[in-house]
Amino acid sequence: MAAKRILRGLQSLLTGIYDVPQIPEVDRFLLTDAGALPGSVAHRAADEQLLVSEDAHGMALGLYLDPKLLKRLSRADPQRALHGGNLADFWTALEGVSHFVYLAWNARHDRAVSLHELELQAEVDKYVCSTWLMRAQNPGRFPAELHRVLFERARVDPRLAGERSGLYQRANQGAARFCHRLADSLRARGALAQAVVSAELRRFYRLTNAGKLHYIAGLG
Repeated sequence: MAAKRILRGLQSLLTGIYDVPQIPEVDRFLLTDAGALPGSVAHRAADEQLLVSEDAHGMALGLYLDPKLLKRLSRADPQRALHGGNLADFWTALEGVSHFVYLAWNARHDRAVSLHELELQAEVDKYVCSTWLMRAQNPGRFPAELHRVLFERARVDPRLAGERSGLYQRANQGAARFCHRLADSLRARGALAQAVVSAELRRFYRLTNAGKLHYIAGLG
């Protein structure tokens, strides 16, 4: 029950920010037994894995999250209090839910999704959702250090990334530029400011990978 509540809360946060309804409930696709994963991914020492398979009958999804990760989040729910002690676990779980929601939404609209696109959007989601929660939990303070922690201090683990290290770095760098552009809008208060940032986020979410890259390249 705790895992279901956590994942549904993260999904609700994402679908509310981006206005993407009619996504299947992510907890229905949750996998927690690493031993039951396909051999091609079971050997990876990752706490989060989105599994995708496609055939003539359609697409199948599964989201693996380490049960220890979910247990830690159930004891320190970031949706009630997000802080340094649970931030890394929050980002790991959110990344998986972000991948799931983005892939499911695009599949519903019959749009192909690249790995770079998934990773870029997940990095944006980490920043936006963290800011959203921290501001709601502490309205008098804007987490200005968040951008530095997420983007400037982030390091790709080559043991997990392998030949995809460059892709992850490019996704992180692109998200950093976009989120730097967003910071002033997220910092502002009032209904009008909220409407402006929501519109920008939803417009970016719906761009293709090429559209996202073009948009980021045009930022100062």
